[in-house]
Order: sequence, then C-alpha cells, then structure tokens
Amino acid sequence: MGVAGLIVIGCGKSPQNPENGKIITGVMQMDTYLPLLAGKSVGLVVNHTSLVGTTHLLDTLVDRNIRVSTVFGPEHGFRGTADDGAFIDNETDSNTGVQIISLYGKKRKPETVDLEGIDIMIFDIQDVGTRFYTFISTMHYAMEACAENNIPFIVLDRPNPNGQYVDGPIREPGFESFVGMHPIPVVHGLTVGELATMINEEGWLANGIKCDLEVIPVKNYSHKDHYSLPVKPSPNLPNDTAIRLYPSLCFFEGTKMSIGRGTHFPFQVVGYPDERMGSFSFTPVSIPGMDTNPKYEGEICYGIDLRNIESVDNIDLTWLIDFYNRFPEKESFFNNYFNTLAGTDVLRKQIEEGLSADEIRASWTENITRFKVLRKKYLLYPDFE
Repeated sequence: MGVAGLIVIGCGKSPQNPENGKIITGVMQMDTYLPLLAGKSVGLVVNHTSLVGTTHLLDTLVDRNIRVSTVFGPEHGFRGTADDGAFIDNETDSNTGVQIISLYGKKRKPETVDLEGIDIMIFDIQDVGTRFYTFISTMHYAMEACAENNIPFIVLDRPNPNGQYVDGPIREPGFESFVGMHPIPVVHGLTVGELATMINEEGWLANGIKCDLEVIPVKNYSHKDHYSLPVKPSPNLPNDTAIRLYPSLCFFEGTKMSIGRGTHFPFQVVGYPDERMGSFSFTPVSIPGMDTNPKYEGEICYGIDLRNIESVDNIDLTWLIDFYNRFPEKESFFNNYFNTLAGTDVLRKQIEEGLSADEIRASWTENITRFKVLRKKYLLYPDFE
C-alpha cells in the first residue's frame, strides 16, 4: 500500500520472481538505488548492520565511485561496539577517510552545518520493531534535518524481526523522550520504511514539515515472516531469542532487576542479588564490546533463565508482575526510567495496584485497535492479520 506523496521504488510483492521468494533487503537492490546517487554527494545514516552481503554500505559505495561526504552514526557507534548509552565522539573512518558525525554524543540531530554539501541522504539500519529502540529516533531526527534543508531522504528498508504483532501501551503526551518520540505502541509492527512514512505523513516532524522521502522496499517480505537477523543489531541483543524477548524484558531496565547485562546472554535472563528471587543464578562481569559497567557487577543474581523459551508473539507481563510481587522492598522496585520506557505512568500504577497481566492487556485494547487502523494506511507488505 502506498501513500500519497511517498515514492516507493522497486516494490517486490509478487510471489514469483528471479529470487524464488528469498527476502531481499533494500540495500541489496543496488540496481534500484545506485542511479539515484550518480553524480551526487551522499550522506549516510548507518551502523554495523548496514551491509551489502558482507561488505559495509560505505565501503560498497566508495568502491563504486559514489561520493560519500559524511556518515552519521547512531547509538553504539558507526561500528556498533559502544555500550548502551555510551557517549560517542565524532571520528574519521580509517578505511575511507570519510567524516563520521555522532548522533549519540553532543547532538541527536544533524545540524545545518553537518549537512552542507550533501545532495541526498540514505538511512540503512536494522531495527527490532520497538518504540524504545533508539535507531528510529535517530531516523526521525535525520528526516527532520533533511526536510529543513531540502535534502531528499532514502530509506533502504529491512524486515522487522518483531513485525508479527502490535502490542503494549501507546506513548502518551508528556512522556516524550529519545526512547519514546512517537505516539505508537511499544511494539508497532512496522518496518523502518513503513514507520518513516507514518512519521512523515502524520506530521510528526517538527512544525509538521515533510521530508522528500523515498523507500526501497524489501522484496518477498510479509509481516507474517519470522526474520532471523544476519548480524546482531546491538551489543546486548546477540541472537533471535534476545530480540524476541526484548519488548518484554526491556521494562526491567526501569527496575531494580538485571536482565543479564554483563553476561553472554543479555535480555534472556532476569535476576537480582537475593536468593528469594529464583533458583537460576548468574554473575554480571565487565565484557568489552557488550557492557563494561553492568548492574550488580561481580554479584550473584538469582532469578529465571528464558533462553529455552519456544516463542514470544506478544509482550509478556507475567515476569514483570511476578518479580514485583516477590521483591521484598516494593517501594524501590521501580525507578524513574520505567515510566519513560512505558511511555505512560499507568502501567506502573496498574502493577502496584495488583492488576493481572490479562487485565492490563485488556486496558490496551482500544488504543491498539485504533493504532492498527492508522498502521494499515502505511503498510508496504502483506500483514500478519
């Protein structure tokens, strides 16, 4: 489904094509987007997931004599090795000599001076389909800056590994943050290309400005597909299990609990330094490239191991509620970050009031139904329903 004013290039919805149904990401469709870059100075919003096969998009374009003037790097950095939340400075890429401007350091949005000389901008980053994953916020600010400076913006789309459902509370007014920029559910069920279109057409950029947006869609993709990422999208999402559990377990970042940062199985376990919290144990340690300062470093945490869970196709609140109920000092279980992640103060109140997971989920139904109607307008691929 297209949207008025949006250009969708090379959309491959047909079940019959030379690739025999294989999913082909936007970045792999070079015959489609390289002609758009010929003779132009190109900016890139990319990270370590921006691969053409096994070669980074930056290196690929430079090898094809495309002039890349500037790279903009998101959280975790251009090469994807920085800790979560770590301040990242500007740098120069040692392979190509291209300037890299950090959008997770002194600034979150490109400034006009950063965009000087850029004729066209490309966004190619693998997302995991949750409102609090910061790459979509970086995309928003890059779109906004390009709109304000009359620079066309191309999204090379990628599948959403959590694109098979929509779930969670809608971010409410007053809870805007870099992990909650848009009034969407925690799990929005959109690819970055679809979400970029929604952001643009719904007037969510500053002052309702619109970006000159083009999307190169994924070929042979459906929201029913369970897509396995070829490279981990960030240091603490090392595998498919962590990615599937992330929408449920990220809420624990706003509590006293550890979700396994400082282990080789983050976002797959939950624990706390108290034997009453569970029979499974783990000890967080500093791990360069993943987390060098984890919560409860060197302390034995007790809780649950979710690594063998079979499937997750919704946000599971039972773990969060169970640990809250077991926690000895309930008044200190949550921290201020919890409401920011939830995008509302209602979820915390519901848990404190003793509501069940089913009762809380029922309270989301009306808003999720309304969002699904909006979402349908911007789908580029067959839906899960």
